[in-house]
Amino acid sequence: MSSMPAAFIGHGSPMNTLENNRFTDAWSAFAASFEKPRAILAISAHWYINATAVTSMANPRVIHDFYGFPQELFDFDYPVAGDVALAKHVGEIVEPVWVGLDDDSWGIDHGTWSVLAHMYPHADVPVVQLAIDASKPLSYHLDLGARLAPLRDEGVLILASGNVVHNLRAIDWRRGDEGFDWAQRFDADARAVLRRDPSQLAELAESTDFSLAVPTPDHFLPLAYLAGLAASAATVPSTFAEGCVLGSLSMTSYAI
Repeated sequence: MSSMPAAFIGHGSPMNTLENNRFTDAWSAFAASFEKPRAILAISAHWYINATAVTSMANPRVIHDFYGFPQELFDFDYPVAGDVALAKHVGEIVEPVWVGLDDDSWGIDHGTWSVLAHMYPHADVPVVQLAIDASKPLSYHLDLGARLAPLRDEGVLILASGNVVHNLRAIDWRRGDEGFDWAQRFDADARAVLRRDPSQLAELAESTDFSLAVPTPDHFLPLAYLAGLAASAATVPSTFAEGCVLGSLSMTSYAI
């Protein structure tokens, strides 16, 4: 089996689970462009805790970690299997970084299943989810991403899910499929850094738009895992979906 791709996907609203639009179409097309992985390691913005951990249960629960959406979304199920052996293996390949095994507290959240519902709608690829350690600096996440690289040669798709620009307080529902000027600028700045040198992702903190685009780090940090993987492979990511929505969300997605 050839090396699996790795990807960062701008997941946006949970409603993307139930909708078909240019972004969900891009996710589907991306999954169809390579052989089906044996498993997926998902890094979601929505499991943001003070530790690095992986889900290690055989049948992870589907977490509906949101409110105020239609009942149809709360009823959505993605009955995917876990992969206990893969969870343990993740801890082995990133040593000496410590990774805890979580067999009961988390599961698969909408940062993961809202995307996989379009990539693998039959829930037929096992999924392990990796927590983002909120207590660590960006450099830690870049390094951890690079340490995960051997999984790609073992048939594992590494899927990071967040948003380059994610400011919920600034959302303007009238803007639909467009972004504020500052959101578009920051999205473009991120694209430029990733294409020049992914290892220098921290440069984005110097942008005058950073505080608006990244008011909290949770949705931005998944991008560091893709940047770390790209740097370790001495390659640059390509985009397979681009653009901002609702003024203050970027849906831009990258792959290597």
